[in-house]
Amino acid sequence: MTSTEAIARLEEATNYTFKDEDIDQAYQRVGKYYPIAYREQITQATHDSMRNFARSYGDDNPLYHDLYYGRTTRWGGQLAAPLIIQVMNRAMLGDPGPKRVPFRGIQVFVSGSTNNWYRPIREGDVLYRFGGLESFTEKQSEFAGRSFVEVRADVHVNQNAEIVAISRTTAVRTERKAARENKKYSGIAPAEYSADDIARHDAIYAAEKPRGSEPRFWEDVSVGDVLGPLAKGPVTVTDFMVFHAGGYGFHYKPATGRIGYKNRQRIPAFYIQNEQGVPDIAMRLHWDKDWAQANGNPMPYDYGVLRDCWLSHVFTDWMGDDAWLTFSSSTIRKFNYIGDLHVMQGEVTGKRIEGEDHLVDVTARGINQRGDTTCIANGTIMLPSKTNGPVVLPVPPRHLQQRAVELMSEHRRLERDLRELQPFISL
Repeated sequence: MTSTEAIARLEEATNYTFKDEDIDQAYQRVGKYYPIAYREQITQATHDSMRNFARSYGDDNPLYHDLYYGRTTRWGGQLAAPLIIQVMNRAMLGDPGPKRVPFRGIQVFVSGSTNNWYRPIREGDVLYRFGGLESFTEKQSEFAGRSFVEVRADVHVNQNAEIVAISRTTAVRTERKAARENKKYSGIAPAEYSADDIARHDAIYAAEKPRGSEPRFWEDVSVGDVLGPLAKGPVTVTDFMVFHAGGYGFHYKPATGRIGYKNRQRIPAFYIQNEQGVPDIAMRLHWDKDWAQANGNPMPYDYGVLRDCWLSHVFTDWMGDDAWLTFSSSTIRKFNYIGDLHVMQGEVTGKRIEGEDHLVDVTARGINQRGDTTCIANGTIMLPSKTNGPVVLPVPPRHLQQRAVELMSEHRRLERDLRELQPFISL
C-alpha cells in the first residue's frame, strides 16, 4: 500500500456522522444513575499501583510514592494521588443500566473535570462507582462543526461503602471528517528547541519539590501567594506510554493477542487499518501522525486527563502533607501537541473560614511555548490552623452516602451469590 493510499484509507475511516438514534438514547439517559459494571485497569490500591499512577504524570511526592514515608504523617501510611479515581474501579454489581450509547466512529475528548474529595485512598482500598450522564448538550464547534458536550457524574465508593470522591467529567463528541475539513489548527507547526531552551526548562524541574512534612498553616497564607512553577514536557510519545502504564486509557479495553482480537470483534468501528493494512485502535491518534491529521489535528496530542493531573500536581506540591485538596474544577482549552512544553503556575485567590474549616481558594494554569494558556483549574484546599488545629475531612452529601450504602449492600449480596456459583470468577 502506498503512502497516498494509506492516507486515503484513513480519511475514509472518518466518514461517520452522528446518528439520530444515538443522540436520542443519550438524551433519554440524562439524570439516571446506575451501578457501573466497567472494570478499570486498576481495581485496588496497592503500594505499586499508587506509586505507578503518580509516576505516570511526573509526581515524585513521597506521600504517593514511598512505602514508609506516609507512616510519619498524620495519615499513617501511603496515600494515592487525588486523580487516581480516574483510573481505578471494580465492577459494582446491581441492576444493570442500559448499554453504552455506541456513537460509532465519533471522536471524543475530555475537556475538563470537577472533583470533590472526601476520604483518602489507602493501600488495600477497592473502588466502585455509580453514576450516569448529568447533561448532554448540542453546540457548534469552531473545530468540528456540530458537536455534543456531555457531563458524566460518578460517585466513587470504597469497599466500606464510604464515598471517597464525586467526579464530573466533561467530554466533547465531534465528527472526525468535519474537524479535518475545517482545518482550524492546520497552521500550527511542530515545536523545536535549542539546547539552551531545554536547559532553561530543566532549571524549573531542578528547583521543584513538594512541600512535604512542613505544615502550611492557614494563618501564614495571603491572597496573591504564588504556587509553582512546575515544568511539564516537552511531551513525547514516551510520556503517553508512561501515562498508560499508570493505568489511564483502558476504557475501550485495548489489548494484545487473542484478547485484542476479541475486543476488535466487540467494537470493530474502533479499529482503523494502519498503513500496513493492520487494524489498530482509534485512540492511536495520540501517537500516530497520519491518523491524527485524518482527525483534524496537525500532529498527535495528549489526553485531557493528563493535564488534569498536571494541574492537581500544582496544588498538592504547594499544600503539604497536612492539608487536604477538597475541590478542583478544570477546563482544557487547547490541544497539547507532541513536542509542546508547559510551565504550570498558580496563585492563592482567596481565604476563608466556613464553620470550623480553614480554606484557601487557588487557581493553576498551564502555558505552552507559544504563550497559550491551554488549561486552567480552580481549587479549594483545607489547611491546618494554628488556632483551630488539624484538618477534619469533609462530609459527602447525605443522600448520596445513603445511596452508596444501599448499592454496596446489594453488590455484596450479588457477589456472595456469584461466588457460590462460580468460586473462581474474577470480579
